[in-house]
Amino acid sequence: MSLWSRISNALQGERLNREIDEELQSHIEEAIASGRDPDEARRTFGLILRQREAGHSIRVAGWLESLLADVRFGWRQLCRNKITSVAAVLSLALGMGSCVAAFRLIDALLWRPLPIANASKLYVLSRKLTGPEGKPIEDRYWSTPDFKLMRDAVKDQADLIAISDADRTDITWATDDEMEKAHVVYVSGNMFPTFGLEPALGRLLAPADDRAPGASPYAVLSWDYWNHRFGRDPQIIGRSVHIGDQTFEIIGVGPRDFTGTETGTVTDIFLPLSMNGLAIQDSVTWHHTFLMFKPGVNPATALEPLRQQLSAVSHAFEVQCSSCFRDVPQATIDRLLDKKLVFNPAGAGISDLQKEYRRSLGILGLLAALVLLIACVNVANMMTAQAASRSQEMALRISIGAGRRRLVQLILSQSALLAIFASVLGALFAAWSAPFVLSLINPPDNPARLDLPADWRVLLFGLGLIILIVLLLGLLPALRASAVRPVAVLKGGEDPHSPRRLMRGAIALQVAFCCLVLFLSSLFVASFQRLQNRPLGFSTDRLLLLQTVAGKGQLSAVWNQTAEALRAIPGVNSVAISGWPLLGRIQINSDISINGAPPSPTPAFFLNVSPDWLSTMKIPLVSGRDFRPQDTSPGAAIVNETFVRTFFPGQNPIGRTFERPANQYRGAAGQYKIVGVTPDVPYHDLRESTRAVFYVPFNELAEIDGKTAPMPVGFATFVIHTDSQNTLALAGSLRQFIAQRHNGLRVSNITTQLDLVRDQTIRERLIAMLAAFFAAVALLIAGIGLYAVLNYTVLQRRREIGIRMAIGSTRAGIVRIVTLDVFLMIVLGFGAGVALGFGASRYVASLFYQVKATDADMIALPAFAIVLTAFVATLPAVLRALRTDPTAILRAE
Repeated sequence: MSLWSRISNALQGERLNREIDEELQSHIEEAIASGRDPDEARRTFGLILRQREAGHSIRVAGWLESLLADVRFGWRQLCRNKITSVAAVLSLALGMGSCVAAFRLIDALLWRPLPIANASKLYVLSRKLTGPEGKPIEDRYWSTPDFKLMRDAVKDQADLIAISDADRTDITWATDDEMEKAHVVYVSGNMFPTFGLEPALGRLLAPADDRAPGASPYAVLSWDYWNHRFGRDPQIIGRSVHIGDQTFEIIGVGPRDFTGTETGTVTDIFLPLSMNGLAIQDSVTWHHTFLMFKPGVNPATALEPLRQQLSAVSHAFEVQCSSCFRDVPQATIDRLLDKKLVFNPAGAGISDLQKEYRRSLGILGLLAALVLLIACVNVANMMTAQAASRSQEMALRISIGAGRRRLVQLILSQSALLAIFASVLGALFAAWSAPFVLSLINPPDNPARLDLPADWRVLLFGLGLIILIVLLLGLLPALRASAVRPVAVLKGGEDPHSPRRLMRGAIALQVAFCCLVLFLSSLFVASFQRLQNRPLGFSTDRLLLLQTVAGKGQLSAVWNQTAEALRAIPGVNSVAISGWPLLGRIQINSDISINGAPPSPTPAFFLNVSPDWLSTMKIPLVSGRDFRPQDTSPGAAIVNETFVRTFFPGQNPIGRTFERPANQYRGAAGQYKIVGVTPDVPYHDLRESTRAVFYVPFNELAEIDGKTAPMPVGFATFVIHTDSQNTLALAGSLRQFIAQRHNGLRVSNITTQLDLVRDQTIRERLIAMLAAFFAAVALLIAGIGLYAVLNYTVLQRRREIGIRMAIGSTRAGIVRIVTLDVFLMIVLGFGAGVALGFGASRYVASLFYQVKATDADMIALPAFAIVLTAFVATLPAVLRALRTDPTAILRAE
């Protein structure tokens, strides 16, 4: 009989038994019909039961039948203890769902390979050097001329690919009135063929499209952008898209799965590298450089020689460029040239999101794993208690011939049922929680987009998790059950304290893990609170920010006229202009020279602002005055207190001067006279130490053909203080008002200063929320486990408690014998958990803001939470012990 038939018969036990009985009966009837004596015929066939078993063993896979029987018995055991079973399933479901959700996020952001050919052979080049503040930094950006030299040097062994960041750029498809945002990436022409990508429509960029600067105004749309923006319209080929002052022709649509190399960001439009004006500048580093080994080249042996070759080429290029630097100290040049080229694997893509959330997601995974471990210890403890109460049953099973393998299978079957039920609920929880967590890290103006498929990777992880849980839950109880000595158990000679010792040890383990979760959670919550409550030094109340662009640029007079017109709109209190908002994405520094000396090794950051910007932002003056309409840059400057301490220590800075060189992004060279001093306010990042910052007038001048003339301004931000508590109420009308002036200004983005501040705390808020959630779940699971163990202890010692009460033991004495051992285990587990917490906090110390693991409240909070949970969990068991009737116990004796 085939294996499949035997398996099928095992699933139809009752029907098979009926068929065997009918067949035996038919044989007996045939013998009787042939003339044999009925009694003799029945004796010839033997006992019906024995014949049925013989036929059954031939037709059925015995191992499967025994497994099904154990599963059915396990189901009945779960139904007998409904409350315990439901608590176990919910505990495991939360732990499993959290682990699967964490895996989906970590896999999508850090591990999932890009949908390209040979992703494992893709590397990204970066350079390690010492930063201006003396700290090691990693520079991931390269200049295009440097990239081309390196590409030509290693073309026989590897392909070098240039890819810029995916910047949210203003684009138009028809007129300027239809401006919209899109993620635009500049790539070298060899990217698509090197990655082995094929077009979904039209053609992709090729090396020929990237040979001459400005000669190939072509664009390729991503499939995702083509789908949601144009509904897969095939007529998109040949249309034009306007980006800045350039017009690009759409020549194709990329493959469906490829959305760029910046994980977390979906690229919309790919443009040739040569079409960016920065591609011809030697000193501007602006794109990444990827390396893909040629077929047949072994990365293990070729990596180091290739690194040395590329390092030599790049160093020679930078030495040549450094000879053109003017007014730059030799020490600064030496520091910039002292770099080490490194190769980092990039098969899963690269992005700031990966860098920023790598440790955060690691902590998320750790907390989820700890919660699952607490749940497993909790449920294993319950199953150990059940196994102890079933010791006589196990002894009887062994006595009548059950093997130890069968007993292990019996206990593991019950564990498997718990794990399977929990996995179903956990899958539903993970399907909801992973996208929810992703939504928490999304800034409103630039949301992260990650692909979270439930594919074979997630399925394999889930199956592995189920197997692990089955082993964690059932292995110890199963081994204990299989090691039962029947004679000793049936005589009552087994050690009655052995199960209790095991359960107490499990309590200590539970409390240790729970304390670790609480300890880390308190650190993360306190860090978020302190960062959120950090004094800003400026107001965020009712401040609307209109980030505006001006195409080829407009004179400051046009910007000032627009600001004056905005002030006349009802609902607007005040209007000021800044080059970019505080705590935004832009930060630009400049070298500072005092009294004609060489530039200081410490740079200062600057911001162009109009008169009344300080008053609109509610930033007070420590000394001096605000800018006046006639002030220009170069000319007047307002500095913060850190600037004064850095460049004019112990001096009155008002009236003193400093010089700065020309800045390629904004700012003319010249001398500045300090007219005011402000307090320190955060410039770019709430977490950063205070930086030296100087403010210069929005009206900038520059020498053009030997004459001083106003500089055109390409982008700036209108800072508007509104009357309405709903800051965004005027957003639409103000955008339309600026567009209707037809002066070349267009609103590119609208946000509020409060949103920018909140965006600064997204990472801390995410970790704090999840840590608090996991802490609550860990406490709940630990409380359930503690209650179950104490309840079991009271039931097992009910006779002892009754006798003690009968001979005069006090209520306090009863409480002590019930709770003393458990509370000793809680204290032991708490100490171990705090020690683990101190060790773990060192790994994640960089994620904390002004919080130390040694702070008293970081230990006090977990201690209070565990004591409160222990009190609530032990109270029902204590009350049950105190309600014991000694008379009933003695009568039973």
